[in-house]
Parts: sequence; C-alpha cells; structure tokens
Amino acid sequence: MDSQKEALQRIITTLANKNEELHNFIETLSHLLSGVQVNSSKVVSDLEEEFDMLFSMLEEAKESMTNTIKQEQARKSQELQNQMVQSTNALESSEELLEFATHALDIKDHEEFAKAARQIKDRVTMAPAFRLTMKPKATDSMSHLMVDFSQERRLLQGLHFLPVPRAPEMDVQDCVVMDNTVTVVWRMPAEDSKIDHYVLEYRKADHEGLPRVRDEHCWETVDNIKTTDYTLTGLKFDSKFMNFRVRACNKAAAGDYSDPVTLETKAFNFGFDASSSHLNLKVEENGVEWDPQGGKGPDGKVKGKENKGSAHLANLKNMTRSGTPSPKRGSTTRSPAPRGGRDRFTGESYTVLGDTSVESGQHYWEVEAHKDCKSYSVGVAYRNLGKFDQLGKTSSTWCVHINNWLQSSFAAKHNNKAKSLDMAVPERVGVYCDLDAGQLSFYNAENKQLLHTFKTKFTQPVVPAFMVWCGGLSLTTGLQVPNAIRSLQKVENGLGGSNSSLNSMQQ
Repeated sequence: MDSQKEALQRIITTLANKNEELHNFIETLSHLLSGVQVNSSKVVSDLEEEFDMLFSMLEEAKESMTNTIKQEQARKSQELQNQMVQSTNALESSEELLEFATHALDIKDHEEFAKAARQIKDRVTMAPAFRLTMKPKATDSMSHLMVDFSQERRLLQGLHFLPVPRAPEMDVQDCVVMDNTVTVVWRMPAEDSKIDHYVLEYRKADHEGLPRVRDEHCWETVDNIKTTDYTLTGLKFDSKFMNFRVRACNKAAAGDYSDPVTLETKAFNFGFDASSSHLNLKVEENGVEWDPQGGKGPDGKVKGKENKGSAHLANLKNMTRSGTPSPKRGSTTRSPAPRGGRDRFTGESYTVLGDTSVESGQHYWEVEAHKDCKSYSVGVAYRNLGKFDQLGKTSSTWCVHINNWLQSSFAAKHNNKAKSLDMAVPERVGVYCDLDAGQLSFYNAENKQLLHTFKTKFTQPVVPAFMVWCGGLSLTTGLQVPNAIRSLQKVENGLGGSNSSLNSMQQ
C-alpha cells in the first residue's frame, strides 16, 4: 500500500512538473505570437518610412539640380545679352562713321577734306567696334545637363532586406562580478559591419539554473550599447544570482537574444533578527536604535518590578569605564510577558543578531553608527549565546567596541579580553568574515584601512552580532568582498608578525 502511494505520489509530482512546463511554454508561445504581430506592423511602418525617405531624397536632389541648371541658364543668357547690346551699339556707331567717311570723299576743298580726314581717323581709333572681343562669353552647351544614375540604378535593382543579426555569444569567462559592479562581455559569431548597437537585459534570480519564463523578477534593459561589453553599476545585490542576455541590432532589425547566462553575485544578504533583539532595541529593516522605553508599561515603570528605580538610571550606575553595561544578573528582571515575545537577550546585553548565518566562504558587510551613538559593538557570534551574554565577553563572540560615553575608547574584544586600537574610529566599519580560514577582520570602510584581525578556528556557523546603547546603527549588506580587501588579506596572511598580538585573544 505504501509503495503504491509513493509511486502515485511520484506520478503526481511528474505530472505537476510537466503541467508547469506546459504553462511556461504556452506563455512563451503567446508572448512570441503577440511579438510577431507587433513587430510585423512596426517593420512595415519602418519600411514605408525608408522608401518615403528615399523618394524625398530623390525629389530634393531633382529640385536642387533643376535649380542649378536654371541658374546657369540665367547667367549665360545675361552674359550673351550684354554682349549683344554692346555689339549692336558698336555696329550703329560704325555705320554712322562709314557714312561720314563716304561723304568726306566728295569734299573738294583741300583744308576741309584734311579736317574731315583727321576727324574720321580719330573716331576710328576710338570706335567700339574695334575694341570689342569678337568671342562669345558663354556657349550654348550646359555644364550641368545630366547625371549618371547607372550605378545607383544597379544598387536599387539589387535592393534587399538587411539580414537579421545573429545572436551574440556571452563570454562567461570574461564576465566579472566585483566591487558591486558587473561587467558583461560578449562577441558576435561572425563579423558584421552593419551592427549599429546592442541591447542588454538583466534581472535578479534566486536560483542558479536557466531563467524561467514565469520568474517573479522582470527583465531590465540597457539600450544603445556601442561596444561588446558593458559594466553595470549602482545595483542592489539582494539576490544570489543574476541573469544576463544580449541582442544585436542593425539599422532596421533586432536579432535574437543570446543564450542567457547566470552569474553568482557572491553577496551576503541579511537583516536584523527582530526576534533576537533586546527589548530596549527598536529594529527596522536596515537599522537598529536604542529605545529606553522598550519593555515599559503605560506608567513608565519596568514591567515585573515594584517600587524600583528607573531601569535607565540603574544602567547608568552600572556602566563600566569601557562604556558597556556590566551584566549584574541579580539586578535585572525581565517582563513576564515580553513585548512581541522577544526574550532572546535581556538584562544589560543590548544585543541583536543577524537573521542569516555565515556557514562557509568569504563575506563582507558594513555598519555605520549614528552621530549621537554613545556605545556600540560590531562583530560575530555563535547562536548559542546566553541571554545575558555581552559581545566580546564570551569565548563565542568576537567584536570591535566603540565607546563615546564618559571616556572614549576603541578596542577589539573576545573572551573578556580587550586590545586597545590606537587609531581613529571610522565613520563606517567594514566586516570581513572568512569562516573556512578562521579569520575575522575589521576595516575602515572608506579607505579600506585594516583595523584588527581575529584568527581562530570556528567550530560552528556564526551570525553577525551587534550591541547598541544610546544611539543607533545602520546596516549595509548585499556587498561583494571589495577587491582592495582581497588584496590586503593576501598581504596580511603573508606577514608572520601581523597576527602576533592576537595570540592572547585566540579561542
């Protein structure tokens, strides 16, 4: 009976998977069908626009050439008409002079004849007919008479559609995910000088396999890429993987997308575990703040206490010089019905843990304290912390502690031992955890200056841990290990004396 149920369950699972595949395939076909209809209409419109543009260019060329011919006609006509007027005037003058000379031949008086002869000679010398150039200034042939369209005619006769570009191929080996940027590289399977640009699409994914049609994440597009690589910046790496695909476009057509590739973001994402926080901590999505009213009743008194002084005043009296409240268990009682059921930490352990464990690999996150924060700690811990345990005071916690109350201090703490750090407190602390190598390092997140390194052998997964008193912290996750820190880790691990001061703080 059990075996038959198991067999039936396998059949049901197989059928369910096949049904999901068919649903996905039908959605794909529907999407492609609508795409064919939309794209065919667009292609026809683009084709009409191209031919209209060609006709328009021919009309413009015809009009320009016709105007040129008309201008040449007007210029030549004007020049020939001017010559004709000048020649007509010269002819009239010459005929008049010829008539005067003919009459002079009939003069009998010697002196009058000599006078007339001199006048005729002077007028002949100055006559326009002898000073005109007997050559037309323009010919009747036109310089811009015709154009040779034989080559263009052959081109038009060979007119055909542009080929659709082939799908690019992604060079996965050259794609890089580093320093919260992604550089994607691809190549064309064959040289194509008609490629105008590329279109890159990307989306976040929660699984390593090929993208699914019914994925909850939508594709985002980067258009008009002129090179065969592109670097994405300003991304929020809140998913384990990202899908990428690219298509080539020429002047009129877009080719198929490349086979999609999946890249691992290698980013550690986590938030504050509100269920683990102390009652006096107010936890939000990426921030935690000290809340002195946490766990108090409407009358302002701490629940579970009768005629006791203010819990806040008691905390101030019990503050140590390091700025961390001393865990005097006898002086602390917790509410019999804690707010929201939170009783993970209590007393003066103002602690909140991350909601995701570091189980292997190298991870990095950053923490920034608010300007008015009096005391805070940043580090990691095992999950088996006692509710009164404070960061750095047990063998299962490692942290850096910053105190800005009474006497300022900056120290690395582990197993109730502290090492003073003689450097300025950074505005933002970067935490690097390599669980496999047993290394926890703290950095100035701005300039990547190493603050301190713990060397130990972690016996179980750790969780990010935080302590806040009088102030707040902001958390930034989804970060890759910065390349600068990877380089610093190699240098640090190669220096034998760099960790000698940590021996007394090793587990």
